[in-house]
Amino acid sequence: MSGPATMDKPETLVWLRRISGDLATATIQRLEDTLPWYAEMPPARRSAVGLVAQAGITSFISWYDDPASTPWIAADIFLAAPRELLRSVSLTQTLQLIRVTVEVTEERVAGKGEHLREAILLYSREVAFAAADVYARAAEARGLWDARLEALVVDSILTGEADEELPSRIAALGWHGHGEVSVLVGTTPPQFDIDQLRRTARKLGVDVLIGVQGSRLVLVLGRAEPPTRPDDVPGELPFTDIARQLEPGFGPGFLVLGPAVPALVDAGLSARAALAGFAVARAWRHAPRPVEADDLLPERALAGDPLAKQTLVERIYRPLQAHSTDLVATLWSYLDNGRSLEATARELFVHPNTVRYRLKRVTEVIGWDATGPREALILQTALILGSIGTDATRRRPPVRRGPH
Repeated sequence: MSGPATMDKPETLVWLRRISGDLATATIQRLEDTLPWYAEMPPARRSAVGLVAQAGITSFISWYDDPASTPWIAADIFLAAPRELLRSVSLTQTLQLIRVTVEVTEERVAGKGEHLREAILLYSREVAFAAADVYARAAEARGLWDARLEALVVDSILTGEADEELPSRIAALGWHGHGEVSVLVGTTPPQFDIDQLRRTARKLGVDVLIGVQGSRLVLVLGRAEPPTRPDDVPGELPFTDIARQLEPGFGPGFLVLGPAVPALVDAGLSARAALAGFAVARAWRHAPRPVEADDLLPERALAGDPLAKQTLVERIYRPLQAHSTDLVATLWSYLDNGRSLEATARELFVHPNTVRYRLKRVTEVIGWDATGPREALILQTALILGSIGTDATRRRPPVRRGPH
């Protein structure tokens, strides 16, 4: 139904209210014809989009009636949208929806007065700004929620209080890790740039969860790329190399990397080791930055860390004892004699070359080299703990565990 070529404002309002239903129907039809994403939507979401379009037309009529008394009415049209719609319809799609609605309305009111056309253009601008504001607020709220959720997940990992909800919380944060995980602990820098830290991690092919606990900064690192890759593409970086690349994002002081564990749900083991190492790192005068938590096993054991004691016994003492008592005796003698081949050979009544061979076998069996001063300390601590027994060796039978 059409009105006269020119109408005053009261007549225009009556006419607009009369054709509002037809405008909404025409808009929905145009959406189906011109926007593929709308046609592919489930019926419930299409209906929600239709409600937004209808609310926009109704809101325009109210705004046209008295723009001064309803300055925020443009934003009210999005109240008709369910919360799920904001997550499934992008800002770009929303602006396309506005454009189609304006086009249909302009075509219908063509020739009804320039003032009406100008009002439509002005209102469409207000709605566009309102849409941008709605999405900006939603993004800000989601960012704050993600930050709180991330802090909760990191805290759960550090305290070892993981529950059945942890995997779903991790998934909600968009974690794409597929395999090994390691925890990196250091100090929070005075000017902390969390976005730069995330960009660096992304370039290194790792996913990251970040927790700031006062002066302590904790990163949970996980492999973000699939393990299969073309032959000409370099393999995954070791976590030690990744930690070195991330080191500038930390404040001054010690930086401790926990051992790799199979998956994020096991990250508590890596976190325990990293935190224990961070607490005693100052006891190693020349500790590198970053330093692996397992390189601080003697200091951790002396500080009473049961995980360090158990690791030393299970990874050094027991394998050597199970392999050969000669290796244990040779290692004891070598360390007690100040790492002297000749003194060790005299005590054991063997040739120095025999001592060299046995020390080489020690390295092959456990991976540590007794000829180095730092590793000699680690091995001697393991021998002492294995000899006197720890709570773990006295109360528990040997169990197969992941890396510590």
